[in-house]
Amino acid sequence: MAELITLARPYAKAAFEYARTGKSLDAWSSSLAVVAGVIQQPVVEENLDSPTKTSEQKAALVIELCGEEIDAKVKNFVAVMADNKRLGLLVEVQQLFEDFKSQQEKFSDIKVSSAFKLDSAVEKTLADKLRKALDSEVALSTSIDRSLIGGVVIRAGDMVIDGSVRGRLAKLSETIGLN
Repeated sequence: MAELITLARPYAKAAFEYARTGKSLDAWSSSLAVVAGVIQQPVVEENLDSPTKTSEQKAALVIELCGEEIDAKVKNFVAVMADNKRLGLLVEVQQLFEDFKSQQEKFSDIKVSSAFKLDSAVEKTLADKLRKALDSEVALSTSIDRSLIGGVVIRAGDMVIDGSVRGRLAKLSETIGLN
């Protein structure tokens, strides 16, 4: 996953900067969401993975399926990504674009995974601390992941804070050379 984010980042930054200077962040945001939704369809994934299809054919398929929901500039962006054999990164590009947009708007969407349900007081305290640390408004979305054993994992864009017992055990294992 980290490699995909690294590969997608330059495309997301380019799209974001283009949209920002053109004052069309919302339009690009919704267009990229449409494109990301289209390429996640099993039939489309199968076609994008096909070695018999050219980059142009793959781009044309995605663009055709998106229809009028994307404008010519986003269609061109999809074509460029296809030429560079990066269509598979469009989901990560869309996620990073949203992260950049949130930073621009001083808003962060934070995902918190914990081993157990967090009570509202803990969520409020965590949101307050993250608001100060990130210097932006935050929206927490929580989920339960019993495999963490205890603690929490916080994701804010491409920043991850692993305070889970599982993460600490993995770090300890690396330190003493068990991996």
